[in-house]
Amino acid sequence: MQNHRKKLIFLGIIALGCILLYAFYNIQGSFSYAFPRRLVHIGAIVITGVAIAYATVMFQTVTHNRILTPSMIGVDSMYEVVQTVIYFFAGSASILVVNRYLNFGISLLFMILFALLLFRFLFRADKHPIFLLLLAGMILGTLLGSMVDFLQVIIDPVEYESLQVRLFASFTNVKSELLYLSAGILIAAFIYGSIILKDLDVMSLGRANAINLGVNYDQRVLNVLILSSILLATSTALVGPITFLGLIVANLSYQFFQTYRHSILITGAALFSIIALVGGQFLVQHVFALQTTISVLINLIGGMYFIYLILKESRATK
Repeated sequence: MQNHRKKLIFLGIIALGCILLYAFYNIQGSFSYAFPRRLVHIGAIVITGVAIAYATVMFQTVTHNRILTPSMIGVDSMYEVVQTVIYFFAGSASILVVNRYLNFGISLLFMILFALLLFRFLFRADKHPIFLLLLAGMILGTLLGSMVDFLQVIIDPVEYESLQVRLFASFTNVKSELLYLSAGILIAAFIYGSIILKDLDVMSLGRANAINLGVNYDQRVLNVLILSSILLATSTALVGPITFLGLIVANLSYQFFQTYRHSILITGAALFSIIALVGGQFLVQHVFALQTTISVLINLIGGMYFIYLILKESRATK
């Protein structure tokens, strides 16, 4: 326990150092303008990083698979569908685009409804295993992705260029007003998550052991799926989809701490997430001069890490 605390402090110092570097680097002559904007970026990074880390660790516990992430159920694809439909039918000058509160609310609502409907009709632990839900989510995600591709082919070229800004995660366009709403959702998720945190420690032992130890396993799985979807939907609606971030930070936390305690695993994953996002945003702004987006960097690294995990799993089964 003492060793884990030291590791968390170590990661916390690195995360704080990254935040301070990003906040104050090359800011001379424009402090009053740049510093408040960078604070907004940092706030969005912390909210997004914590939400994705929290959702992924919980999701992987109930699926007992460290390669799967909440993105597998198609929530990110629903976000892309919502944005594409808005731009296709209403245009970039529509109030649905200009009003960030409205756009955020619509995106969040449709993503959560999509996940709830999926759970309502396909999650029956007594009849259907959870992997049927994941398979259906991946198929629906592919279907929604095909719909997005079709609409993007026939959309007006000017609208298409504007749409691309929304489909890639970016912290430079986040409005400070949305941070308070997202933070409120995150705090509510933390309060509820603290109630089921100890159950997650037991659920990591498997369904049979958890039931024998008094955990209402099927109900807790449904609670975790809903909570994970809300957290992922909030982060996606705030900054856009970052597909592989959860996969990277959750597995780094497992390897670094090697414990069953979810309070430590989630905190560690959140710190890894903040370090990755702040470092990635620093590279995007000061090295690549905003010529790329952070989601491209994260997905590139995450894709390679995903292949590494698959190869590692295949070797372990031999």
